[in-house]
Amino acid sequence: MTINIKEICEKDRNTVLHPFTQLKDFASGKLGDPTIVETGKGIRIQDAFGNHLIDGFAGLYCVNVGYGRTEVAEAISRQAYRLAYYHSYAAHTTDQLAILSDRLVKMAPGKMSKVFYGMSGSDANETQAKLVWYYNNLRGKPTKKKIISRERGYHGCSVVSGSMTGMSFYHDHMDLPLPHIVHTGAPHHYWGANANETEREFAARRAAELDQLIEELGPDNVGAFIAEPVLGTGGITPPPEGYWEAIQAVLKKHDVLLIADEVITGFGRTGSMFGSQHYGIEPDLITVAKGLTSAYFPLSASIVGEKVYNVLEEGADRVGAFSHGYTYSGHPIGAAAANAVLDIVEKEDLPGNAKEVGAYFQKQLKEKFAQLPIVGEVRGVGLMGAIEFVGDREGKKRFDPALKVGARISKAARDRGLIARAMPHGDILGFAPPLVTTKDEVDEIVAIAESAVKSVMDELIVAGQKI
Repeated sequence: MTINIKEICEKDRNTVLHPFTQLKDFASGKLGDPTIVETGKGIRIQDAFGNHLIDGFAGLYCVNVGYGRTEVAEAISRQAYRLAYYHSYAAHTTDQLAILSDRLVKMAPGKMSKVFYGMSGSDANETQAKLVWYYNNLRGKPTKKKIISRERGYHGCSVVSGSMTGMSFYHDHMDLPLPHIVHTGAPHHYWGANANETEREFAARRAAELDQLIEELGPDNVGAFIAEPVLGTGGITPPPEGYWEAIQAVLKKHDVLLIADEVITGFGRTGSMFGSQHYGIEPDLITVAKGLTSAYFPLSASIVGEKVYNVLEEGADRVGAFSHGYTYSGHPIGAAAANAVLDIVEKEDLPGNAKEVGAYFQKQLKEKFAQLPIVGEVRGVGLMGAIEFVGDREGKKRFDPALKVGARISKAARDRGLIARAMPHGDILGFAPPLVTTKDEVDEIVAIAESAVKSVMDELIVAGQKI
C-alpha cells in the first residue's frame, strides 16, 4: 500500500489528540511531523520513510512476542470470520473465552477463581477498585474502602486508576487523586534509603511506614494495597531485598487485600511467568493486560482470588446480579488473540528466554554503564532495565532538570536507530525489549545506548558541565 506521507501527517495533526504530547507544539509543527509506523518484524519497526528502529521498549512494555507474528494474526482472522463479536453479559460466552479464563486461573499465582475482562490496564484497575468496595460491602465492612498505592507506582490514567498512580503529573489539572486513594513511600533504595541503611533495613522501614499509615487511617477504613511487583513507569525499579515479605505481613495483620498489578510484569518479563512468582507475592487480585495479547488486540483482565470471589457468590442471593461490565468484556477476538499469544509464550518459553537473555542484558548494562561518571545507578530484572544519570555521582545529586539529560540521551539513541524511553522522575533511560530478544540483539541495543550516552556526555563537557 502506497500512502501520501504529507497528507497523512496533515490529517493526523488536524484530527488526532495524541496522549502525552505537548499539544501546542505539535499543532504548530514545532515538534515536527508524527512518526508514521508502517510495519514491524521481530524487535524492529519500520516507519513510512523506510527507517528501521530497534524497539527497545516493546511498544509500551507490551509487544512481548515481537512484531509480525502471523500465528496471532491468523487466530484473529479465524475468529473474526467465525464470530467477530458477542457480549458476555447474562452468562453468554465463547469457546475461546472459556479456554482463556481456565488457562489464566490455572497459570496465575495464588488461589485464583474467576476472570473479568476489559480493554486496558486502566479499566482493569478500575474494576479492581470496584471489587474491593463491593467485597467489603458484602461482608459487612462498609467503611473499609481506602486503597493505598505507592509514590511512583503506575496503575493507569483513568479516574480511579489515575488516582492510584503515584506521579503528580498524572493528577495535575485533572482533579486527581480521589480521596479514597492514599499513597505511601516508593521502594527505591538508591534514593529513599538513609545513610548506611541496607536494603533489608530500608524495606523494613517502608513496611513500618505502611503499618503506621494503616493505623492512622484506621484498619477498618483500608480495603486494599495495590502495587506492581517491579515499579514500571516510575523508573523500572526492582524491590529491595525483603520488601515483599515485610509488606505482606503488614497487609495480613490488618486484613487488607493485595492487588498485584502485573500489567507489565505478567507473562514473562521478569524471567518468571508472573512477577508475583518471582518475588514470592500471594495476591488476592491480579491485574493483567499488555503481554496478555502482546498488544495485538486490546484486552485486559482482573483475575479474582477465591477469598474475594467466595464473598461475592455468597452475597448474590441477597444483592442480585453482579452489576459491572463493559460492552467489550470478554471480546471473542481478544480472547482468540490471547490464546494464540499464550501458545507462543509457553511453546517458546519466553519467561525462560527473559531469564537467560535478561541476565546477559543486566550484566552488559552494568559493565558498560555502571562506572560512568554521570551514572548513579544501573538496575533491572529480566528483560527490563534502567540507567539513572546524575550530575554528581559522589554527592548523589541530580542534574539540573533544564539540561534534560535523559531526554537528550533517549533522542540520541533514537537518532542511532534505538527506541529507549526517557523515564519520568529523573534522568532515566529505560529498556523493556520484546521477550524474543536474543543476546546478539542485546549487544546491538547496548552498543547504541553506549554511543548515545557518550555523545551526550561530550556535549555536557563542551557546555562546561562538570562531570
